[in-house]
Amino acid sequence: MENQTVRKSGQIIEALPGIHFKVRLDDGGEIIAHLAGKLRLHRIKIIPGDRVTIEVSIYDKDRGRIVYREK
Repeated sequence: MENQTVRKSGQIIEALPGIHFKVRLDDGGEIIAHLAGKLRLHRIKIIPGDRVTIEVSIYDKDRGRIVYREK
């Protein structure tokens, strides 16, 4: 079975209620993303302005999950 996600980079532009964030992608689009399990587990803080890597499903391109916060 092949991988059904695409990794993209972007910047957090707004923190939404819960663990959701609005992210502006480097290609110009905007999506809603939530924190992946390891970021939640280790309580990694994400604030507007942070650069992140996101996994987006090939089936739903409007939502994704944040898998890495860049330094």
